[in-house]
Amino acid sequence: MKLEALRIPQRLRGFDADDAQVFDVTLAGDRVQAVVPSASQAEARGTLLSALVEAHVHIDKNYTAPEVGAAEGNLFDAIERMDRHRAGWTGESLRPRMERALQEAWHAGTRALRTHIDWVQAEPPATLAVFEALRREWRGRIELQFVSLTPLDLFADLEAGERIAREVKRAGGVLGAFVYRNEGLVHKLGRVFDLAQDQGLGLDFHVDEGLDADASGLRSIAQLTRAREFRHGVVCGHCCSLAMQDDAVANETLALCAGAGLHIVALPTTNLYLQGAWDRTPVPRGITRIREAAARGLRASLATDNVQDAFYPYGSYDLLETFGLGVQMAHLAPAGEWLDAITVSPARALGLAWDGRIAPGCPADLVLLAATGEHELIGPRGRQRTVIRGGRILEQTQ
Repeated sequence: MKLEALRIPQRLRGFDADDAQVFDVTLAGDRVQAVVPSASQAEARGTLLSALVEAHVHIDKNYTAPEVGAAEGNLFDAIERMDRHRAGWTGESLRPRMERALQEAWHAGTRALRTHIDWVQAEPPATLAVFEALRREWRGRIELQFVSLTPLDLFADLEAGERIAREVKRAGGVLGAFVYRNEGLVHKLGRVFDLAQDQGLGLDFHVDEGLDADASGLRSIAQLTRAREFRHGVVCGHCCSLAMQDDAVANETLALCAGAGLHIVALPTTNLYLQGAWDRTPVPRGITRIREAAARGLRASLATDNVQDAFYPYGSYDLLETFGLGVQMAHLAPAGEWLDAITVSPARALGLAWDGRIAPGCPADLVLLAATGEHELIGPRGRQRTVIRGGRILEQTQ
C-alpha cells in the first residue's frame, strides 16, 4: 500500500526530512517500508500520525452517568456518587461497559490505553479480573495497562499497602494513588515509593486535581523521585493546582519535575467541567501549565480521563476530540506542533516498545487525517480519518 502526498508532523518523524514537508509512505505487510519526499511539495492530501496512545482513562466508571447523575463542578461529590455506585459492581456489570470503551477507542485509532482502576481497600476489586481477561482478549489490537487508583490515606495502613502492591505486581500493573492536600502527605507518599521500589513497580498519581494554590503533591512527588533516585517511571495526572500558583512557585515546581524526569498528563474535558463554580461563568480553566512544562523539556500528554460518568457526563474515547479541546484550552499553537501529546509523549510515558515516531521499519499502525494543514486540524477534517492497523485499513470515518 502506498500513501501519497502526506504531511507528517515534525515531532512524529523518525527520519531525516531535510527541507521536505510532504511525503510518500509505502507499507509492506505490517511495517512501514519507506518514507520519501513527494515529487511535488506544493500540496498535501492529508496528515499522517502514528496510532494514538491513551495515557489516562477510567474504563471501570464509564457510561454510568444516567444512573449516578452529574456532579457539575464538584470533584468530591463526583467521588461520593461513584463510591455509592461502585458498591454494586460485579464482573457481569463491568464487562459490557469496559468492552464498549475498548471498541470505541479501537475504532478511533488507539493502539495503547492505560486505565485507572478504583482500588479503595486492601482486597483487589472485581474490576481487576475483568481487566485481566480483556487484556488477554485484546492483545494484538490495543495494548492495555492498568493503574491501581487508591486513596493516599489507605497507604498509612502498612498491611493494606503491602497487599495492594503485591497484587499489582502479580497482575503486571502500575501502583497509583489519589493525592490532594492529605495530612502527612510526604510521609504517605514516601510509603508509596517504598512499596514501588520493593516490588519494582512504576508509579502513576492523580495529583492536585483542584484549584487550591496550596496543593503541593506534585512538588513532593518530584522531590521524592529525585531523593530516592527512583527509576521505574513516574506519571502525574491532572496537576491543576499548578496553574493557580504564583509563577515563581510553579516554575520552581516544574524545574523539580524536569530534574526528576516526571511525565505530566493533562485531562482537559473532565477538568474543564469540574473546576470552577457553576453559579457563574468559570474563569479558571482547570488545566495545568502545559506550555511552561514544554519549555523545560517536559512534553505533556493529553488524555481522555472520564467518559459519561459523574466526573464528566459527556464525551467519548476519541483522542482527537480531546486534542482539539486541549489545543483551545491551553493555546497550544501551532496545533500541529502538539500532536505528539497523543502519540509520542504518552508512548514514552507508558514505556511502549514503539515510541510512535514514523520511520522505515516501524509498525504500520497509523491514523491518516483528512486535514491537509494547520488550520484544518481542529474541525471536521481534523476528525475525519482512516485508521490503519497492521498495514490494513481498519476503518474510514467521515
